[in-house]
Amino acid sequence: MSTFQLYNQVTATASRQTTTMYSSSFSSAIKLLHADLRQPIYDVYGLVRFADEIVDTFHDYDKATLLANFKKDTYTAIEQGVSLNPILHRFQITFRKYNIGIDLVEAFFNSMEMDLSNQTYTIDSYQKYIYGSAEVVGLMCLHIFCDGDNAKFAALKPSAQRLGAAFQKVNFLRDIKADFEGLSRLYFPNCDFTNFKEEDKILIEQDIQSDFEAALEGIKILPLKARFGVYVAYKYYYSLYKKIKKTKHHSILKMRIRIPDYRKFLILANAGIRSQLNLF
Repeated sequence: MSTFQLYNQVTATASRQTTTMYSSSFSSAIKLLHADLRQPIYDVYGLVRFADEIVDTFHDYDKATLLANFKKDTYTAIEQGVSLNPILHRFQITFRKYNIGIDLVEAFFNSMEMDLSNQTYTIDSYQKYIYGSAEVVGLMCLHIFCDGDNAKFAALKPSAQRLGAAFQKVNFLRDIKADFEGLSRLYFPNCDFTNFKEEDKILIEQDIQSDFEAALEGIKILPLKARFGVYVAYKYYYSLYKKIKKTKHHSILKMRIRIPDYRKFLILANAGIRSQLNLF
């Protein structure tokens, strides 16, 4: 093994550990993918996670400068094919191998930059934010799943975007308290969270339901290497969504809705049975 191959392995460990330590649920879903797909998905998650950390948690630092430097370093890594930042080194490997479009990276950073200044969102800016923060991540993953099959990618692109959107909107509902009180962010347009009503919550849920329904149709025809892992992630988020639906509007402003570990195990077991019986 050459020294550079060793470096590639070290950086692979960094992106894998980043995923495992930041999101046990997501890392568990990745382990259900075919072994060939796991590392590149870790690589995408590493980039997304670090950028998100800058805008969400680095409150004692100059977030705008940190994000601008991280964005610049990302483009430099892609251009040069190497980086001493292990997360960016891994991302550029996956970016190049699976021909991920630079437009997706640009849209992602645009949304991260919106988090630095936007406190409230119009319908247009909300849709732009959802696209860059969630839908493009789904498309990056789809590039990996399709592995050069452009026809398959084109067929699955709309449902991949809807799945990413559904996940993000569920996160917004789950994290309303933290976003509103801690970060002063109001993602959902036309909502006043100082006077949040059940009708507001229902309209948001109807939009999410539509996304989930469209996403499931795409999951059914994903390449086999990816289908089960993505389906389990879908089921986890859909279960979280259903729990949020059962929670009154005033309660989600006071607490963060979670799925207990035993419930996650049941979701996995049920998904396994349905997969074996081809009942997606």
